[in-house]
Formats: sequence, structure tokens, C-alpha cells
Amino acid sequence: MDDLENVNRLIGQKLRELNLLPRGQTLTGVVVSNRAKNTVTILREIVRKIPKYNRYMRSRSKIHAHVPSGIEVNVGDVVEVQETRKISKTKSWVVTRILKRGEVYESIES
Repeated sequence: MDDLENVNRLIGQKLRELNLLPRGQTLTGVVVSNRAKNTVTILREIVRKIPKYNRYMRSRSKIHAHVPSGIEVNVGDVVEVQETRKISKTKSWVVTRILKRGEVYESIES
């Protein structure tokens, strides 16, 4: 757990250096892609109740978020993102904390 606390503290320092002050909404999600430089794609699962039918509807949304350089975020990690100023065409979120490290799966080649 110490490792995550140190990484989260480092994320806060890097965001202050880059003048990316988080504001607005805070969301959590799972990282599904980290291929782009300093960017991760986060998948959010949303469950809403539809009162008319007394049923629940599940929907998903993908968010592109900025990761400060020097911070390693892998696929499967559960992260907290927070709204910030517009960084690029699709990025207006920034990773503020890593809540849980995901398991790394290696492909089996036969």
C-alpha cells in the first residue's frame, strides 16, 4: 500500500508543476488502454434505475484522461479522474489517484 501512497503523492506534485488544477466532477473507472503518450482511456460502468419499468439499465462510457509524465498506469488499474481545463480535443480529465493496481495478464503463445 505504501507504493500507491507514494505514487499518488507524486501525481499531486506533477499536476501542480504542470498547472493542471483539478476541479469539478470526480469519477472512478478502469483503465482499458494506455497506448497513447501521457494518455489513458478509462471505462466507466453506470447503472441507472428506470422507474417506469422497475428495472436497471447498465451503460458504459469511455473517458480520455491525462497522466503526468513519469507516472506508470497500466491496463486494469482502477483510477480516480477529475475534471480540469481542456488539454486537447478529447482530453479534459486528469488522473488524480490510483486506487487499485490491476493484474497483468501475459499472452500465451503456442
